[in-house]
Amino acid sequence: MDIKAYIESGILELYVAGKLSETENEEIYQLLKQYPELLQEVIDIEGAVVKLTAAVSPRAKGFESIEARLKADDTKVVELQPRATSWISYTGWAAAILLAVGLFWTQSLNTGLEQELQTADIENQYLETQIEDAKTDLVATKNLLNVIRDKDIIAVPLGGQGNYASSFAKVYWNKADNTIYLDAEGLPDAPEGKVWQVWSLTLNPLTPTSLGTIDDFNTDDNKIFTIVNVNESQAFGITLEPAGGSTSPTMDQLYTLGVVNTES
Repeated sequence: MDIKAYIESGILELYVAGKLSETENEEIYQLLKQYPELLQEVIDIEGAVVKLTAAVSPRAKGFESIEARLKADDTKVVELQPRATSWISYTGWAAAILLAVGLFWTQSLNTGLEQELQTADIENQYLETQIEDAKTDLVATKNLLNVIRDKDIIAVPLGGQGNYASSFAKVYWNKADNTIYLDAEGLPDAPEGKVWQVWSLTLNPLTPTSLGTIDDFNTDDNKIFTIVNVNESQAFGITLEPAGGSTSPTMDQLYTLGVVNTES
């Protein structure tokens, strides 16, 4: 069907005006359901008619002056007679409008359901991730408890030093696998540009060996860190150092220190 030619034929204007037979009205009504372009054209024509009616209403601004000019020019004015409107044209209009509204509502409903399903899917994925993380954390916690409760673990309390007497930490040293577990809950967050550095110490002569820096201290929730220690440590200390760490401890930034009790 040539939609453009059909629109240009003027039959839709006659449909809106109610000048077609019931059979023709029914045919156009069926076409409106089939071709959205025709439905839109009918809606546009009706809108134009409504605007035109408002513009030429006797209550519209300027009507009296227009009427006066027409009479002054002796122009013949033909009164418009009310048109007989078939009930089928109103039925066609109502059905067409309901069809358009129905299509819009259905599309909106489908879009809303689609978005809700996508949101639910994302929430389910997030929940599954949270569950897996919780399971992983639980396993890690059980493993850690098993480690620190082991009878062969050496526990080394680290007390606060000097101006940092309120600080504290604790080292759990498993000599069997050269690992220490540092509980640093008693240390404050490292200031910007600074980092906590852990030291293994021998006391005679006093020799510090770096066990590395704790770069993620501020973002770690439980403040328990696993550190490799292959040294024959006699003490452990923690200092606050510039980012990147130092080759030797800054003694005036020594926050905690603890001596290994080999009899424990």
